[in-house]
Amino acid sequence: MKPFAILALAVTALTLTACGDNLVAAKPLNVVSGHIVMGATPDRPAVGYFRVQGGPQPVQLVAVTADLAQRVEMHESVKENGVVTMKPLLRADVPAKGELVFKQGGKHLMIWGINGAAVRAGKLPMAFVFTNNNNERILFDLVIKPAEGAAAEGGMDHGAMDHAAEKAAPDAAKK
Repeated sequence: MKPFAILALAVTALTLTACGDNLVAAKPLNVVSGHIVMGATPDRPAVGYFRVQGGPQPVQLVAVTADLAQRVEMHESVKENGVVTMKPLLRADVPAKGELVFKQGGKHLMIWGINGAAVRAGKLPMAFVFTNNNNERILFDLVIKPAEGAAAEGGMDHGAMDHAAEKAAPDAAKK
């Protein structure tokens, strides 16, 4: 092979490798997975879990909304004095090139009054609002799972818990 041809192949290989690195490094902010577990009874809120992949810059998640639900709130499970309580979250950090996870026992969504059509369809379209690009909204459908899924996963029924920040933890003696 001629020296020029070898040099050309080497330069092409390096260029393609560099392009591939740039594509990997430039992943956009995105909601990549998630689901909802319905409350044990219709009067209980559902709980939502999801994962956000961070983009090139750090941002904050400031709201999650759903047109087919009466109310959606971001909450966090917090252990104080041996008692787990729920506190509302106003925002959650999404690190650059990192991830934000809303999961059981930590940050989660509380969702009240999901429209029956969404439940029958098995998914709830949601808008995730971030502090970049004039409050960028990312649309993502969270899959809806029935209430018995929470028990099967060994999960906690968040709908049965008191989610009012100003209320004290429930009195264990009361039934």
